[in-house]
Parts: sequence; C-alpha cells; structure tokens
Amino acid sequence: MDVRILKSSFAVVERRAEHAVKYFYTHLFWHHPEVRPLFPSSPAEMERQRDRLFAALTHVVTHLENETLVPYLRDLGRDHRKFRVGPEHYAAVGTSLLAALAETSGETWTPDVEKAWAEAYQVIADAMTAGAAESTDPPWWDAEIVRHLQYGQDVAVLTLRPDLPLPYLPGQYVSVSSARVPTTWRTYSLANAPRPDGTVDLHVSRIEEGRLSHVLVREARPGETLRLGAPGGRLTLRREDRPVTFIAAGTGWAPIRAMLEDLADDPPDQGLRLFVVARDAAHLYDRPFIDAYAGAHRRLAVTYLTPAPGQHRNQATARLATALGHRGLWRDQDVYLGGPAQFIEETAYLLEELGARPDRIFHDAIPAGDPARARPVGFGEWFLSPPDPHWHNPSGRAPL
Repeated sequence: MDVRILKSSFAVVERRAEHAVKYFYTHLFWHHPEVRPLFPSSPAEMERQRDRLFAALTHVVTHLENETLVPYLRDLGRDHRKFRVGPEHYAAVGTSLLAALAETSGETWTPDVEKAWAEAYQVIADAMTAGAAESTDPPWWDAEIVRHLQYGQDVAVLTLRPDLPLPYLPGQYVSVSSARVPTTWRTYSLANAPRPDGTVDLHVSRIEEGRLSHVLVREARPGETLRLGAPGGRLTLRREDRPVTFIAAGTGWAPIRAMLEDLADDPPDQGLRLFVVARDAAHLYDRPFIDAYAGAHRRLAVTYLTPAPGQHRNQATARLATALGHRGLWRDQDVYLGGPAQFIEETAYLLEELGARPDRIFHDAIPAGDPARARPVGFGEWFLSPPDPHWHNPSGRAPL
C-alpha cells in the first residue's frame, strides 16, 4: 500500500465526509438491494451507521503503519459473521467504496490514487476474510438474562448465561443486540473474569437517545434473550513484573473490574493502584465490591474521585488530575484506562505529561481526532459537555 497517497487522499475525503458516506450507501443499496436488510431501517440508526462506517475507515487510515492494524481487521472480520457477511459482500462494498471516494475526491482522483485505494481495500478485505475463516467460534451467542440490577435511573448490571461457552479474556468486550431493537448492535465490556458457570456481567449506562442502552437499563427483564457477538479488544493484562495502576470512569469500570478479579489470586508484587471517577456518589454503584476487594488485598490502594457536595460533576475529573499529579513513579507503571473516549484521551495525555511511558498506557481504541473540533479547553470538559458520537467509534464493530 502507498501510505503517503492514501493519507493525502483521505485528507481530501475527510472534508466531505458526510457526502462520501451518503454516496457510498446510495451506491451500495442501488446496485445491491439484497444487502439492505443487513442495515438499520430507522433514519436515526442509519445515520449512526454512516458514522461507524467512516469510523472504521478513519481507524484504518490512521493505523496504516501500525502493527495493530491487521489484528484489528481480523477481529472485525470475525465479528462481522454475526451479520452473515460473505465474500460477495466484500466485493460489493469495495466497488461502492471506490465509487464514493472517486465522487468525493473530484479532480484529485487520479489513476495512482485509485490504484492505491484498490490495493488498500484488498488488504482490508483479505484480513477480514481470513479472520472470519480462521475462527472456530459460532457467529454469535444467544444469552439469557438471569439477573437485572438497576442502580438509579441510568445504570444497570445484567448477568447473562450464554447458550454456549464464551471464550474471552478479562478486559475484552462483546457487541450486544436485542430483539426489541433489531439490527442495532452496541459494544459493552464484560465485567467479570471467567466463571465456572459461564455467566457474564454487562454494566450499561443509559445514553440519551440511545435505543439499546435505554432498553437494557429500563426495559429488559430476566428470561429475555440477547445476542452477543465475538469478544474483542486488547485491554487485557500484560502480566509483567511491574506496578499496575487502573483508572476508571463511569461504566468504564467494567473491564477494570474484570481484570481486578483476574488478579485476585496473583496480585502484582510491585503494588496496585485504583482510581475510580464518578459524577456523584450515587454513581459509585459498585463500591461495596471495591471496598471488599481492597480489604482482602492490602496491596491495593483505592482513590475515589467525586465532586464536592454542591459542585458541578466536572470537578471529579479535575480532582483526578490533581490526584494523579500527586502520585509519582509513573514511568515504572503499567496503566489501564476505562471510560468514555474523551476521558481516556485526556487522561492518557495527562499521564504522558507526568512521565508515563506511552507504550505502557493501555486502553481500547479511541476516536481519531475530529479536525473540525478544537482541543478541549480543560481536562474535565467531557463531563461538562459529553461529545456527540462522531466519525470514529471505539470498536468500529458494525457492518461496513
């Protein structure tokens, strides 16, 4: 692949991203109407689907020279089996993608650019197809809700029993769908280390206008069946002989909890630190577990960060910044982050400023920067005004 051509060409496409994705889907559905049932039917969900398409494309372009790209694409192909995607679909998508890129690029679409994109798409399709072909897991798991605990109006913990063994590593996530909102899939971290009975927990925070999160928090009940996609993500323990720091915000606590459970019998000799951020004390929904764990493992130091009484919720992240600044030895730490994308981005930036090594800060993929949006004015801005989902979805796990 000619990385230089691809990146310079994509810079042109980015400026007309809305037109590019609309043209892509129009072209795809016109020439291949048989694929239309694979995609959401509601306009709002289809708009989110367009975002996720450009998210995946953005991730690929920004990671062209990164060794994580091929594993990412293989995971994506493995996960896409839940949509019943076959080789013929990759060919259809490739034709429509090149047509959309050509339409959006205008005069900058030259034979060399077309050749570079054709080669790049072939690499993408081959990696995804290989990931799907190599997997021995089922395309999806049907999982019964066996327990539903709701905390306040907006947080729920669901315990599920998959119909078949679900192999995963603590810290990974799965995509989830409900028959109540067909064709809608969202990713949620698995919140426990593997159990003998095979059950798994999901921590779900209700999002305004989030159809699936609303269903899972306020409507789903024990006895219902959800569908789970293949586990993915690389927020997993490295098991190095180094001190470990976990930092979690909101339901980003879920993957951290799973890794803590996994460390229960073998905590690191070098020490273990946990920072938990919540917008108010009521959102520390899992504090009893954390306190019990800390009581049983003296090497674990826990710091809770919430706003002072009567203060705005963004003060919690400001307090986190202060707390991290008061801790030393960041260069020696393995740091694991869980939480909203903007929180992860800002926290990772701060940690690097404090001396942490970038190659020892671990988290799942976060959005590529939106060129139309200025850098946040402060570390806690995402709490004041959570960013709207833009082009890059952390997982990219939706049909291309």
